Amino acid sequence: MSQTTDSQNPAPRIGVLTGGGDCPGLNAVIRAVTKSLIYQCGAEVIGVEDGFLGLIEHRVRPLDWRSVSDILATGGTVLGTSNTASPFAWHGQDVSQAVLAYARELGLQALVAIGGDGTMTMAHGLAQRGLPVVGVPKTIDNDIAHNERSFGFDTAVATVTEALERVQTTGQSHGRVMIVETMGRYAGWIALEAGMAGAADVILIPELPYSVEAIAAVCRERSRARRCTVICIAEGAAVAGGGMTIERTVADSPDPLRLGGVGHVLRAQLQPLIEAEVRATVLGHVQRGGSPTPFDRVLATQYGNAAAQLVLRGEYNRMVTLQHGAMTSVDLASVAGRNRTVPTDHPLLVCARQIGVCLGQG
Repeated sequence: MSQTTDSQNPAPRIGVLTGGGDCPGLNAVIRAVTKSLIYQCGAEVIGVEDGFLGLIEHRVRPLDWRSVSDILATGGTVLGTSNTASPFAWHGQDVSQAVLAYARELGLQALVAIGGDGTMTMAHGLAQRGLPVVGVPKTIDNDIAHNERSFGFDTAVATVTEALERVQTTGQSHGRVMIVETMGRYAGWIALEAGMAGAADVILIPELPYSVEAIAAVCRERSRARRCTVICIAEGAAVAGGGMTIERTVADSPDPLRLGGVGHVLRAQLQPLIEAEVRATVLGHVQRGGSPTPFDRVLATQYGNAAAQLVLRGEYNRMVTLQHGAMTSVDLASVAGRNRTVPTDHPLLVCARQIGVCLGQG
């Protein structure tokens, strides 16, 4: 299904890729970008496989109306993705000129890059070198600069909320302290919103270093009054005066540090200070998987359509954003290499304090 095109003005050829970690709602964006461009200008849409790796290794495939029609509710990305393939540091080499040459060979008028801050940084680099780019913000962490809410975040929050509810029942049965570790890297949005939705007694985020003794005091009090304490901790949280818990490092990655395990660190810190048994659960990639929530399906569709509109208007080297509840865009340069963290005076933090949630401070 497409509008007819003038023979003297052939349909544009637009590339689409998904970079970085997978995320619920990616397929909804791919679907919306493809259908909007086909329907409105008869564009030829080229799917790039495995993020920028597809441009490095020359792996692409066409996307048509039928191929994207049944992917809205499917998790992950039908194009595949990579969080290590950078055109500017591929096995220690800058292959960006070869990537640009391949884009010209494909006849790409523009590239729609769907990804997080690392993907936006690479997209900005290619834009500076002459490839017209439109960015779409993707992250379950909700931490992309100048963007109020990313698709995939609502799904991740729902997953963590369910986990908090489940550990609470077993914690009450055994009189335990239950720790649930979330993703989020350097921003505590998932832990904060899921902690509030899942009735966590303690919420720990990277923006607020925690005191072990303050948390232990809450656990001792709740052990007397309610038997169970539920703690929601972001993977980037750290004790006051200490550093984040690094699980491993990955070479040739825009962000080589892989965080993880702070829940077990906190368990070891707490156990000597309280009588109740402390258990820790690291949710990990379960937060990235599965079908997106209806909210994320709608939001992702809006993002994809908004990206297509930027392409149709020729407004390149910009990223679609949600600001004040409306779709708009910002220059890629203002997003590349930046994170959106939780302000320490954020209304949700104020609310949490006022209803008696411990944020790890005395």
